[in-house]
Order: sequence, then C-alpha cells, then structure tokens
Amino acid sequence: MTIKIVTDSTCDLPPSLLEEWDITVIPLYINFTEDSYLDGVDITRVEFYEALAEVEESPTTAVPGVDAFGEVYQRLADQGAEEILSIHISSALSATSEVAQKAAEDAPVPVRVLDSGQLSLGVGFQALRAAEMASEGKDMARIVEVLKEEGRRTYVFAALDTLKYLRKSGRMNPFIAGIGSLLDVKPILRMNQGKPSSELVRTRKKSLQRVVDHVRELAPIQEIALVHSNAPQEAEALWEELKTFVSDQPHPLSAIVTPVIGSHIGPGAVGFAFRTKA
Repeated sequence: MTIKIVTDSTCDLPPSLLEEWDITVIPLYINFTEDSYLDGVDITRVEFYEALAEVEESPTTAVPGVDAFGEVYQRLADQGAEEILSIHISSALSATSEVAQKAAEDAPVPVRVLDSGQLSLGVGFQALRAAEMASEGKDMARIVEVLKEEGRRTYVFAALDTLKYLRKSGRMNPFIAGIGSLLDVKPILRMNQGKPSSELVRTRKKSLQRVVDHVRELAPIQEIALVHSNAPQEAEALWEELKTFVSDQPHPLSAIVTPVIGSHIGPGAVGFAFRTKA
C-alpha cells in the first residue's frame, strides 16, 4: 500500500525535509493587522515576528475549512496514494485534528487522522518518522503503533520571554492554568502526550537554565532539536549549555516556531523538542 503523510504548518519542519520525505503540509491561518495570511505561504516567519513586536493588537489563528483538507486528500489520491496518515497539532491546543477527521469521512481513500499530542517539532518528529516508515513499506497499523509509543517519549520545553501574549490567548489557556495574577515572571511551557503545563521562575536566566535542567532530568536523549520564536542566537546559546551533556548528538535542527504558536507565546521564546531513549 502506498501511504502518504500529511501534517499542518505547526510541524515547523523546514522545506528541505518536507520535500525530501514527500510530506504534504496544510497551512493554518494567521489573522493579523487586518489581514489573513496562510502560514508559510503569505508571510514568512521572520516577517511575522518583526511585525508582531511593533503592534499592540494580538493576532488570532484559525484552522482551514474541511474543504481545504479534502482537496489535499483528493490530490494525493489522484497521485497514487492508497492510504493517508494525517498528523496534527495536539487537540488540546487546536481543532485541526477535528477538521481533518471530518474531511477524512468523505476522502476517496482511507485517511487515518492522528492527534500528535504535541506542537512544533514535536509534531515534526512524528511526521518524519511516519514518512520514513512509509518509505520502508510499513503498513498503517505499524506506523501508528510506533508513533504512539514514541509520542510518549516526546517532549517540548520552551522558556518564554514574556507572559504578555500568553495571557491574551484563548487557544493556549491550558498552559496558564494556575498562573494566577503574577505578571513579573518568566513562564516555561511543557508539552507531553497532549498535556500542556507551565512552570514559573523569576528571571530569564533561571528560566533558560530550567529548560536545560529538564532535558538533563529526562535523559538519555534519542533525538533533539532547537525551537525558538525568532531568537536564533539565544537558541544557540541554550544548545551550548547542553551539548556537552548530550555529546553523542550532532548539532540539532533549529526551527523558528510557526506564527500559529508564536501569536500566543510571543517573540523571544527558546527551547527544545526532544525524544528520550526510554
């Protein structure tokens, strides 16, 4: 069976990897400065973050309609797909999987929709793994089984530079439960198995160190990547703090977090997406 992999633009995979592994991305919408943009199509990530720092109005985000997913599934079927695996951002943060499932009901070939339980490269790891296994001829049941097992070992930790954008967010409310009225804090976000949570520290330096500590506590690491919201130098500095501890890992992939997430966490966030060995 020919299995094709679909994901959404929150996966944060660079175009080169998407092309190499023949992964199809459905872009989500960013509503910003009185315009609506398709993520990664109508506005670049750097352009978005530079604009975000200059405006007071908070962007909003939206999932494309059922037709957008249906058109992708139809196109892939026309190109020879016999089955489709559609992997998306955690349902705790977005309705993307729900919309994909509705489209799957009328798709011309069987479509399995998988809630990744993740965001950013936590989703990207799963899409890449699925594409790799599909290229090896593994069947759908085996691919989904492996993704679910590896998903339990996949984490995203990120230190935010400000609480401002998160407080205004409706989509990201699960992250800020229990934060209360504290303002002068630096939040650390954690995502694992669809369960978003947060931790608060008082300074930027301490928040960055806590992210590194969390990775160390969960070692040994099988795969790791840097994620940041237009803060590449700080992300590299964070890697410098960790690299001797994970000396068996090559320099990691570094991805700018999608504006779909950046709208809610703001610029300056840095952290890691990683999968543990056990």
